[in-house]
Amino acid sequence: MGFADLLDEVGGFGRFQLIHVTLLSIPGLLMASQNLLNNFTAGVPGHFCRIPNISSEAEARNISGLSADLLLSVFIPLDQSTLKLSKCSRFTQPQWQLLSRNSSLEESDWGNQTEPCGDGWSYNKQEFLSTIVSEWDLVCKLRPLKQMSQTIFMGGVLTGAMIFGGLSDRFGRKALLIWSYFQLAVLGSFTALAPSYLAYCIFRFLTGMSVSGVILNAVSLKVEWIPTKTRTLVGTISSFFFTFGQMILAGVAYSLKDWRKLHLAVCTPYFLFFLYSWWYSESARWLVLNGRSDEALKQLHRVARINGRPEMTEKITLEVLQSHMQKEIQSSRTLYTAYDLLRTPVMRKISVCLIAVWFSTSFAYYGLAMDLQKFGVNIYLMQVIFGAVDFPAKLVALGMLTFLGRRLTQACCLLASAAVIFANIFVPKELQMVRTTLAVLGKGFTSASFTCVYLFTGELYPTVIRQTGMGFASTMARVGSMAAPAVLILDEVFPALPSIVYGGSALVAGVTAFLLPETLSTPLPDTVEDVEEKWGKKGQSSQKPPPSETMALEVVEQDDEKPGAL
Repeated sequence: MGFADLLDEVGGFGRFQLIHVTLLSIPGLLMASQNLLNNFTAGVPGHFCRIPNISSEAEARNISGLSADLLLSVFIPLDQSTLKLSKCSRFTQPQWQLLSRNSSLEESDWGNQTEPCGDGWSYNKQEFLSTIVSEWDLVCKLRPLKQMSQTIFMGGVLTGAMIFGGLSDRFGRKALLIWSYFQLAVLGSFTALAPSYLAYCIFRFLTGMSVSGVILNAVSLKVEWIPTKTRTLVGTISSFFFTFGQMILAGVAYSLKDWRKLHLAVCTPYFLFFLYSWWYSESARWLVLNGRSDEALKQLHRVARINGRPEMTEKITLEVLQSHMQKEIQSSRTLYTAYDLLRTPVMRKISVCLIAVWFSTSFAYYGLAMDLQKFGVNIYLMQVIFGAVDFPAKLVALGMLTFLGRRLTQACCLLASAAVIFANIFVPKELQMVRTTLAVLGKGFTSASFTCVYLFTGELYPTVIRQTGMGFASTMARVGSMAAPAVLILDEVFPALPSIVYGGSALVAGVTAFLLPETLSTPLPDTVEDVEEKWGKKGQSSQKPPPSETMALEVVEQDDEKPGAL
């Protein structure tokens, strides 16, 4: 007997769970906007050196009727690799002789007659009206600052995972989630008013912290109120909100094309989420394990009434609740810290494996999703495609999670992602459509891996330390997401190097995932002892394809000749 039995008695997955999961999932529509926002707010418009008084100089030479590109060729050299105007240099003196058909300037002579852009840059406003790149000239020598802004944001997500994970185990999932909504709404809106690049990065860092608080606590509130048999379906369907959010981001970004307006559009709705989040029910599991059984009982009675089972409010008393969770209550008297994630053999094995899985999943995901401009396709269309591929990917993941289990699904998604990333290395750049198709497939596999790992991690860690474990594991994901943009810079050293790094990481994690225990159709563990008993050496020796409990029941069936007992 345990909390799972109480959930079944108050309605299983009933009206309350449906409303609760839906309200918790709606903010996920804008979670993609927060994580992938840099594709648009830090998009790099077409640019070249600004040339002061270009028209007046042409008029002074009585030159008129020339196209803008031809006139600019007098002031800006061609980049021989792209045959387009150079982005980072200009001629020291106008080369008017280039307008003559018989005159030319050898490329070997350009080095003596060019200089860096001394008067700033002119930007093409067709794709973006305004980005942080065009506002603060984050191009040429300052180009790394574009990627740095995303790394700083992910650093905030990393910090939030470390801070909010432990705090929610101490103060509750609901309280930390409400605060995270408020912090994201306020600081995300302030980001749109940032007067400088430094202020922008500070606000993005703090916003990133709140993003972790939202994700971690929403996942736990869902998992801890959902019966065992519906966790897979609900977890996968909830992830579709994030997927659909990627497509919403493309539409909002295309309609605004201004980074300040875009920030406001994706952050102010969190004020609404903050207001309705007070309706949420705190995790009854967490309340009981923190000595607040009276409040847990009230929450269970509330769930029973909403699910149309009011008679259970009299049947489920404080004594009944405590008797169902007696073992967990005794265990909760021990103070748990992050050290307990590594203290015992099985917990240590789980944590180390999850480090690799979380890091590599996030590393490969953001490596593919955060550089959409390199594909040479309209960036807004590319965002829609990258979002749309998640639907079939997650449906396939749902089937695999249900029938093949968590472990095999997790490993296969990572290994398939690695294979696609490696394959793209050998595709010539001229075959842009093939390269884009492979990248989209890789994005789909990593997205399916994310769907699995969130569910898998919540099922592997026990209730008494689940949020700390989720925070610890997702911390590794944030390290991966921080490293991903920085690795993209390596393409200047060797074009295939980023893909080699991303693919190699996914390959290692895919192999590591096979070492994790299977959690399909098993009750959530509530204590560290549960984890050790279930997946330790003794537990594994007694487990065979049919669970040991089922084998025991079969023996009883044979002895008593009661087939209906099962």
